Amino acid sequence: MAKELAVHYGAMGYLDYFKATDIMVAAGDPVVIRTPRGVEWGVVVARVNVDDTKSKGEVLRKASLKDRETLRVISEENEKEEFATCRRLISELDLPMKLIKVEHLFGGHKIIFFFSSENRVDFRRLVKQLAQIYKTRIEMRQIGVRDEARLLGEYGPCGRKLCCHTFLNALKPVSVKAAKSQKSTLDPGKISGCCGRLKCCLKFEEKTYAELRKKLPRPGRKVQTPDGPGTVIGSEIIAQQVTVRFPDKTESKYSACALKRKPGDRCSGKGG
Repeated sequence: MAKELAVHYGAMGYLDYFKATDIMVAAGDPVVIRTPRGVEWGVVVARVNVDDTKSKGEVLRKASLKDRETLRVISEENEKEEFATCRRLISELDLPMKLIKVEHLFGGHKIIFFFSSENRVDFRRLVKQLAQIYKTRIEMRQIGVRDEARLLGEYGPCGRKLCCHTFLNALKPVSVKAAKSQKSTLDPGKISGCCGRLKCCLKFEEKTYAELRKKLPRPGRKVQTPDGPGTVIGSEIIAQQVTVRFPDKTESKYSACALKRKPGDRCSGKGG
């Protein structure tokens, strides 16, 4: 096992491990790294012990003031001009595509143009013209609505920064089954993210819900409560509470531990 740095980098928000020999940095420090794509800008997340085979490259140096100025020029000047130029050429060539974002790699040896389109696009003439203008390698990358939200989105309906933009590396398919298993509403407007697809959190929180659900008695099960025996008719997974109906048709909520506590256990008993 070797000590490496976990680094967040790229427009798509990649998170990978990089070799860092004798470089003193802390979490949050900007660094210049070499990846399979070339020289890039990144931010240190943590120092970790991982297998060498997982390394994606190396950390070249901690970002200097000169590096910071180079990044400012790239983000505030170069990428804006490249975006405007590409969009103009798309219009002139009458291509059925929507330009989403431009990523000018820190090393300057590649410019990536992200676009969306309902169909496949023959962009060979566009690439040729862009290469003639910028004298560097040009990459056109077609993306879907989820990646578009990843590139452009900021905050989700929960009020937090989008998961896909902050820590999710892979955008895995999300099914309605995940929403049902979490007892979420099936209203599309409430379970859909900025991209219009089912929220990513339904997928990566599914395992936690499954573990919490195991701690609750299923509906229909007979249980003993502090107020007598009853039948479970519902549950709140996160709150770890169940609703119990008694023989006299009255109902009450209880914390899960109140239904199986032993002498000496501390439990809040009834739910709110």
